[in-house]
Amino acid sequence: MVLFRRSLGDILRSRRAELGLTLREVSGAARVSLGYISEIERGQKEASSELLASLCDALEMPLSDVLREVADAVALEEAAAVLAATPTSIAPRRAGEVVASAA
Repeated sequence: MVLFRRSLGDILRSRRAELGLTLREVSGAARVSLGYISEIERGQKEASSELLASLCDALEMPLSDVLREVADAVALEEAAAVLAATPTSIAPRRAGEVVASAA
């Protein structure tokens, strides 16, 4: 869940920056406290569906686009985790083993 919150916050912050809006401006348009929006952007708080819809309206961004971007970010993180956990096909050498050069 932390990955989802962090990705959501990153996407909302990025969109706000693209529009050149301050937290205060988004707070006023979405009718949500400035501190709460800040915590959402930092991935520290979860946004209810109603709050998220309000933020999306304030950021002139469809909720479906936000959720799609979050899903893509989570998928990339999951793929990276799988790759990191996948063993390589190169067998480790035993202590003292010498590898002959094919050159």
